[in-house]
Formats: sequence, structure tokens, C-alpha cells
Amino acid sequence: MTGVVIRSNESFEKALRRFTKTCEKTGIISDVKKGQYYEKPCEARKRQENQARRKAIKENQFINPAR
Repeated sequence: MTGVVIRSNESFEKALRRFTKTCEKTGIISDVKKGQYYEKPCEARKRQENQARRKAIKENQFINPAR
């Protein structure tokens, strides 16, 4: 479980902002959003294929940067 310890002389708003950033980094918010509606198996497969394709393009750009 994600938690944030409030530092001395720290406002509630700053602590809340740190908490939301840690939740975003761990992927909690995206997991909750994914579970809000049913995704068909074909849609999930298509989403994963697109994600893999984008990742491969990104890795290829990192290995062979444009000159």
C-alpha cells in the first residue's frame, strides 16, 4: 500500500500532491481506470499489440537515433 509521511511544517496540499505522484508512479490510478469497464479480449489483444509496436519503435529510435 502506498503511503506518505507528512513532514514537519508541510501543508496538507503538498502531502496530497506527493501521494498522488507516488500513486501515478506505481500505476495504481491506471489499474483502477482499466477496471472501470469491461474490455473484450480482442480489444485487449489489439491494445497490447499496439503497445508492443510503440515500444519497439521507441527502442529502435533509442538504438539508431536520427542524424
